[in-house]
Amino acid sequence: MPPAEQEDDFKAKLDAGLWWKILRRTFHLKRYLVPLFISALVLAACDASFAFVTRWVIDGVVRDGVDAPFTLYAAVYLGITVLICLAVWCFIFLAGNISNRLAHDIRRDSFDRLQELEFSFFDTRPVGWLISRLTSDCDRLARTIGWGFLDIVWGFSFVVMIAISLLVLNWQLGLIVLAIVPPLAIVSRYFQKKLLFSARDIRKYNSQITARYNESIQGVRTTKTLVREAENLAEFENLSASMFSAAVLNARQNAVYFPIVVTLGSLAAGVALWRGGGMAVNDSISLGTLVAFINFAGMFFQPINQLAQRLTEIQTAQAAGERIMGLLETVPTIKDSPAVAQKIAQSYTTDSATSPNLAADGLPNQIDTIEFREVSFHYTDGTAVLDHFNLKVTPGETIALVGPSGGGKSTLVSLVCRFYEPVSGQVLINGTDYRERSLSWLQSQLGIVLQTPHLFKGTIRENIRYGRLDATDAEVEAAAKMVNAHEFITEISGGYDSSVGEGGNQLSTGQRQLISFARALLADPQIFVMDEATSSIDTETEQLIQRGLETVLAGRISFVIAHRLSTIRRADRILVITQGKIEESGTHEELLRQRGHYYGLYTNQFRSEREADVLSGKPSDPPPPAPASD
Repeated sequence: MPPAEQEDDFKAKLDAGLWWKILRRTFHLKRYLVPLFISALVLAACDASFAFVTRWVIDGVVRDGVDAPFTLYAAVYLGITVLICLAVWCFIFLAGNISNRLAHDIRRDSFDRLQELEFSFFDTRPVGWLISRLTSDCDRLARTIGWGFLDIVWGFSFVVMIAISLLVLNWQLGLIVLAIVPPLAIVSRYFQKKLLFSARDIRKYNSQITARYNESIQGVRTTKTLVREAENLAEFENLSASMFSAAVLNARQNAVYFPIVVTLGSLAAGVALWRGGGMAVNDSISLGTLVAFINFAGMFFQPINQLAQRLTEIQTAQAAGERIMGLLETVPTIKDSPAVAQKIAQSYTTDSATSPNLAADGLPNQIDTIEFREVSFHYTDGTAVLDHFNLKVTPGETIALVGPSGGGKSTLVSLVCRFYEPVSGQVLINGTDYRERSLSWLQSQLGIVLQTPHLFKGTIRENIRYGRLDATDAEVEAAAKMVNAHEFITEISGGYDSSVGEGGNQLSTGQRQLISFARALLADPQIFVMDEATSSIDTETEQLIQRGLETVLAGRISFVIAHRLSTIRRADRILVITQGKIEESGTHEELLRQRGHYYGLYTNQFRSEREADVLSGKPSDPPPPAPASD
């Protein structure tokens, strides 16, 4: 089921197994849970004791008149009140701690799990779906556990204490009051289910309205250029009307449900007063006992109603719990095998942990070869992307990948980086299957520059240093100079300490790309990947990058995906990838002489670029060599 549909999934019954898993995550907070449990019991006992104290006071005044110990009565009431205040303070403090600490732990664990998961997990889940797991779902679950646990313990304890007290005071009157419980339970079950569904509709429409707000703000330029304001408003009004209808329905249900509960409670108190009044007149019970019964009858339905509300909230939060636990229990399919994990653990007990020549898995740190051996790959839909692919690369080689979209270029690079793993065949590093090497070590050897550069909020210096936090300022600036980014950085007010804005929006696309090149270079990777890295920048910036590329790629294994073929003419090998196989392979000159697929691509692109150069008055490159005569 698509994630968008999962948002609206709902189970009407409580999943005890799910809630047990969630509760187990709170066991390390027992220093808060145990006092919270005790505080709830103390509060319930104090609430129940008021009726007994009232009975004691009334019977004492009736018996002793003005000679009754009023000071003692006042002291007892004051003591109970102080104890209630302390219990309330304790459970607010403790429940708040449990809620906030649980939210912190879930967010941390969820974020950690998201970083462990492979790319295929994110292929089928929208960003908004993932963000809502770490925000609204997490908050709702933590609040339900922290405050719901308190109310359930207090409410259940209070109900039990009142029921026992009623039967102890007078079992006949007690049974009369308790006889109201079955119809109350039936009414509560019916209305709580109705309230649950209408409240869920409110949240569903609220989420859709929030998403529409976000989409409209992000696409405001497109909306205005296509004059879509009226249609957008009509669509938004439909959503808003749906939420209004759900909210009115929820309010109506509440307006009917709570008066019924109050009426049943009043009926029980009335029956107790009618029957108990007659018994008091006949001296079968004391006046204090009658007042205590009336108090208990009035209080009895408050915890029951509170329990019903909490059970409703738990049912509502169950969907959030399912999504959170589903994320936390998702097992990464791409991870270190047990054997590799054992090697890594052993390396920390030996000298290999500090040896610069050995990786964390105890094998050589230096990458001498990367080899694809009969590699086949397809995505989850079963569409084949690579088919028995073979390739071997050594340090210092730059491999350029060209060909039609969907031919397998980006997939090949993703397999090199182990973002995905082969369905069959092997990717070998120094002759060893890379699934027998440390995943963290391999990915720490990568330097990747994508078509759309992503910068993080902060300064230029912080973004360049992102992949190597221990780099000095001098090393940061040296990396910027190597990719010809130093000049434009120093011209900006603030230089390296100037803010890049959200996502780098304070800089041009070309400037962001230069910074991403410097960032990748500073990490000193053994494998360098450029995925359409120059396709979205201007010619001048591209020339700056090209001048620094020889230095950047020297001694590294490099993979370059490019549609702009002028950027790959110096590549050691150009592979034309079509339908998951190598159609052509060779240098730029060799492929031109073959007059095959690459020749056609280059000739067509050269013609277009030359026309643009002529129109702009720029000098153009020489034409490709003419085909050799037969």
